[in-house]
Amino acid sequence: MIKVTLKDGSVKEYAKGTTVMDIAKSISEGLARSIVAASVNEEVVGLDFEVNEDCELNLFKFDDEEGKDVFRHTSAHMLAQAIKRLYPEAKLAIGPSIENGFYYDIDLEYRLTPEDLEKIEAEMKKIAKEDLAIERFELSREDAIKLMEEQGESYKVELISELPEGEVISLYKQGDFTDLCRGPHLPSTKKVKAIKIQNVTGAYWRGDEKNKMLQRIYGTSFEKNKDLEAYLHLVEEAKKRDHRKLGRELELFFIPEEGPGFPLFLPKGMELKNELLKFWRELHRKDGYVEIETPIILNQKLWETSGHWYHYKENMYTVDIDDMQFAIKPMNCPGGMLYYNFKQHSYKDFPMRVAELGRVHRHELSGALNGLKRVRAFTQDDAHIFMLPEQIKDEIKGVVSLIDKVYSAFGFEYHLELSTRPEDSMGTDEEWEAAENGLREALEELNLPYVINEGDGAFYGPKIDFHLKDCLGRTWQCGTIQLDMQLPQRFDISYIGEDGEKHRPVMIHRVALGSIERFIGILIEHYAGKFPTWISPVQAKILLVSDRFKEYAEEVRNALFDKGIRVELDDRAEKIGYKIREAQLQKVPYMLVVGEKEVNEKKVSVRSRDNGEMGAMDVEAFIANVLKEVEERTNVIQA
Repeated sequence: MIKVTLKDGSVKEYAKGTTVMDIAKSISEGLARSIVAASVNEEVVGLDFEVNEDCELNLFKFDDEEGKDVFRHTSAHMLAQAIKRLYPEAKLAIGPSIENGFYYDIDLEYRLTPEDLEKIEAEMKKIAKEDLAIERFELSREDAIKLMEEQGESYKVELISELPEGEVISLYKQGDFTDLCRGPHLPSTKKVKAIKIQNVTGAYWRGDEKNKMLQRIYGTSFEKNKDLEAYLHLVEEAKKRDHRKLGRELELFFIPEEGPGFPLFLPKGMELKNELLKFWRELHRKDGYVEIETPIILNQKLWETSGHWYHYKENMYTVDIDDMQFAIKPMNCPGGMLYYNFKQHSYKDFPMRVAELGRVHRHELSGALNGLKRVRAFTQDDAHIFMLPEQIKDEIKGVVSLIDKVYSAFGFEYHLELSTRPEDSMGTDEEWEAAENGLREALEELNLPYVINEGDGAFYGPKIDFHLKDCLGRTWQCGTIQLDMQLPQRFDISYIGEDGEKHRPVMIHRVALGSIERFIGILIEHYAGKFPTWISPVQAKILLVSDRFKEYAEEVRNALFDKGIRVELDDRAEKIGYKIREAQLQKVPYMLVVGEKEVNEKKVSVRSRDNGEMGAMDVEAFIANVLKEVEERTNVIQA
């Protein structure tokens, strides 16, 4: 008999060779019907896996990430089977599960159309109804190659050929279809009923531009149709909120053809960006940061010292100046080291909180570019904090508090992840233990829940990552806090301690917004362009009923402008209804109608984007209301 420890800590005994499914049935028939995968001693397995030793067993439903992964991996195999049925000449490449779905890369001369995708989806649903058993079997490397050659699957042959000699290869069979795969999978195809094939794009084999361009077919799948429909609704909502689309419509930014990956901010986009940076500077000033600006271009020697020249050069833009090689900075940190070494420091100087809104450039592949979310030039809200070892915990708590203020201002929820020492780390065991304990204790004293990512820290130190959630439930990794035990050594930074001797300070890297440009992209989609008044590029728009009232309208405009309100005057010869509709499309928080009645009463008729008609108001009262909203940074989300 073997002992199986379940998630709740209970221990049950079973005969050796009992399958995961049989164990689930022994607990509850309902549980057995709902699970899709399991883990045995933390290794994810299929439900037909035979347990032959004492173990810890976790059973996964579709709602679990491990369950989704197995479910959608099976869906990818069903996609491949459907393709081979409809297009026998197609050659299969790879087909993994991904976040929110799956894809399969295929080599097919015929270019698939949207109508073809509908046929593929229908064939997948047919495969689900056929309830095909999914069976794992193994072959030697040589026999697996032979099988794939017989099937004409040259990409599979290439993958198998790269595996070590003598390695046993696992394959999965469902009906008349066999695919190379490590697994695991569902027991059969019948559970995958709610399917949507979404689109097809191009993808180079193995992501290499030198290789052939394949067709990548994307899809998603769920256990229930209602969940699929809810997800597809979110996808459509995300399309409406696409920051690239809204960026042009609201005249915030665009990416010129002459500069792929280099965004051009328009006047309204700069108003938004500047207001964001103003808020950032206020918070940092209150928290005792000083601000610096380091050079954008620095010589090769500096980047050799930092290590970037050897480990990051392919992502750096370089230039020759005076017969020497220089690099446009991809990170701000080395410049921060130059600032620190500008003069000798004492222990009395700590903590030193040094912030920089630094412009950085990184060479990203053209296929990876995505509006403001993946660019080649962006601004990082970096800060480097230099401190004594005993100050680590308090400084971490201060940074967490500051980042919380930033996200709270925009209505973002977030969760934290603590990443610990990776295998290829530098530094002593004692240094890592102290660093990790400092981060952990700070989070616990703040009573903040967090997830531990074992071994996912940077090679130079552990880190805390902030994953914020927008109003569509999507998560974005923005803020991060990293303890660095490498750069202080590489740049030989030091301070004079109480004992009069030189010591090395502890250093933290941190960002709150991350990339300013990316954060703006997230904000655009979070609010669907309906920014809160305090950050809106245009806060009020005066709509003129007739040219006869232009003099008074200009008086109102000047009164608002002089109080710092971002205001525009629409004096075009258009009907007032048209002007109101257009202002609403531009998502302006307040529309002020000026006609004969308003001129006679020395008032304005106020219409709120979020609350509709507000009636006639004195200009001074309206100004006071807007200034109060701005001062309090009132956050409103009416998506």
